[in-house]
Amino acid sequence: MAVEPEHASVNGRKKPQRPQRTHREVADELRARIRSGVLRPGQRMPTQAQLAAEFGVERQAVRGALRILQSEHLLTNISKGAPATVAERADRAPSGPAAPPQPTTVALAPRIASAFEAEHVHIDAVCLTAVSLTLAIGEPLRQIYAGRLKPAKVDVRVLLPSRSIDLAFPVPVGGRQGHNDPVHERWLAQRNAQGQVLRHNLLALRATHGIDVRVTFRALPFTPPVKLYLLNNTEALFAYYTVTRSEAQIGQESLPTYDAQGVRSMLFAFEQGDGLRDTTFVEQSHLWFNALWETISSELELTD
Repeated sequence: MAVEPEHASVNGRKKPQRPQRTHREVADELRARIRSGVLRPGQRMPTQAQLAAEFGVERQAVRGALRILQSEHLLTNISKGAPATVAERADRAPSGPAAPPQPTTVALAPRIASAFEAEHVHIDAVCLTAVSLTLAIGEPLRQIYAGRLKPAKVDVRVLLPSRSIDLAFPVPVGGRQGHNDPVHERWLAQRNAQGQVLRHNLLALRATHGIDVRVTFRALPFTPPVKLYLLNNTEALFAYYTVTRSEAQIGQESLPTYDAQGVRSMLFAFEQGDGLRDTTFVEQSHLWFNALWETISSELELTD
């Protein structure tokens, strides 16, 4: 039985009905298809009617999603009368002065994927749990398994807070109460789990693709107030951890905490060669990272 055009997905396959999505969720899905190459530069998008049918939303939500992608320079020729077109350089995220600050969940994955185009991939990171990095690594891994990327060597170094320190955040409102702090234990479990997944996924490339991979973690004696990603010695991606009061659900108990949502932090991109300011920031960021790595950091075991 033929699939009616209005029920066809963007990549030609019928999808099951889903709960109503927001225009931002639609934009996130279409952005991922553009970044991964499912939708290629210069390709015409499906009509708004086709997208509305696929995602199970009103056309107003589709138009909102398309406007978001147009503002990010991923789409062109948006109008009511004709389908939009994927921008010619949409598969590459802008960096340096041309890159607007974007949430980590939006900005990090395409930059990591671009870094994996190099023969020798070198990534350094300072973060609280490595959850954003683990998620972002998924995109280049998919492209490697699809045969679109094949680096010869991957070297990843990650600085994370030590398990033995009193974290500045996340913490219960009112401070820690003794040694059995459930907020600290939850953070520690997440830090270990995300680090183990990151290491496992990358080291698997040795067996599947013969890629020389090294993943190393070291522990910081303080809580980093910012997150920093350094890519191939040429890019620096920087974001603030903004601490807010929130509720943490731990077991059957809801605890008021001070915490930061790192995946939502706005990421600022700097690239070596894009002017003196950007070049100096990248260079100083590498000096800062290497100084921490070689001096006050210590061995880190991702164990309970």
